[in-house]
Amino acid sequence: MSGMIQKADFRPPRGLANPHIQTLLPLLLPRDRVRLDTELLTLPDNDVVELSWTQPAPKDARAPIMVLFHGLEGSIDSPYARMLMRTAANMGWRAVLMHFRGCGRVPNRYPRSYHAGETADAYWMLSQLTRRYPNALKVAVGVSLGANVLLKLAAEQGGDGLDLAGAIAISPPLDLAASADAINIGFVRCYQRHILKSMKRKVIRHLEDGSLDHLDVQKLRELDTFWAFDNEVTAPLHGFGSATDYYQRASSGFMLHRIELPTLILHAADDPLMPRHLLDRLPMPSRSVRIEMAEHGGHVGFIEYRQGLLRPWLARRVAQQLENWRCVPGRRQQVQPLGRNQPLD
Repeated sequence: MSGMIQKADFRPPRGLANPHIQTLLPLLLPRDRVRLDTELLTLPDNDVVELSWTQPAPKDARAPIMVLFHGLEGSIDSPYARMLMRTAANMGWRAVLMHFRGCGRVPNRYPRSYHAGETADAYWMLSQLTRRYPNALKVAVGVSLGANVLLKLAAEQGGDGLDLAGAIAISPPLDLAASADAINIGFVRCYQRHILKSMKRKVIRHLEDGSLDHLDVQKLRELDTFWAFDNEVTAPLHGFGSATDYYQRASSGFMLHRIELPTLILHAADDPLMPRHLLDRLPMPSRSVRIEMAEHGGHVGFIEYRQGLLRPWLARRVAQQLENWRCVPGRRQQVQPLGRNQPLD
């Protein structure tokens, strides 16, 4: 696949190319200020997901909409979320972030949570947007785990199954098993420990209320890798036979050839959560998929030096793509596919 990847125009500042520096830099930069309104959306099984809408909202019901799906244990408070929401709002778009179950300020009601292959909630939320804003152009953006969910959803629904003009996937873990291995090596284990701590807190709440009976608190605390957690918690809770079964069935990388929706994937070759040459081992993507690979950038980092300041390249690249896809509201057929990727220079 390497010959079908286009080179991204991201360039890290001198001395800041290290993938861990790039990954952590967004946490150190000033946080974007965004006015938000919160909505609880009831799902078909009577659970809820929390939506965050930028304010003030466009008065025109035909204003384009950007839908954002966050990463593992992310939320509207994640730096990339606020940055992308503000970027879209400043362009006159209606912007909304869907928190996966349990990731908002309001806990979800049932033990069932979210995972990298869970697309039903996202599909339901998009269908509600279509009911409310039938004539608005819509683009979905996914980050990390949310990017995997978005790519899988696009593959499942075909060209006409989603009311979307396009999709942008940022740093998706295309092969979940490979990512679970990568995050268990060296310094990256720090990320794993931090995320697992948050995930375990949510499971403990369900253990205490008796809604989970196949696990106890002590055993949960001993799970120290994603492999172990997904094997003992994620897989049995969501109908998978094992972590291996979950990773195989939920990884979007094996479905890229099925995507018909115009799709842009932004990745960094040095992403510490993905083996460097993973793309070479995946099936060839469809003609609707464009992959832009930067040599540096880390995982959802991509901080560049521009106008005398450290700034997020993702804001600039996503804004460019949103503008490219913007057309007469409700006229989705005018949006052109991204077309065949060009070789790396």
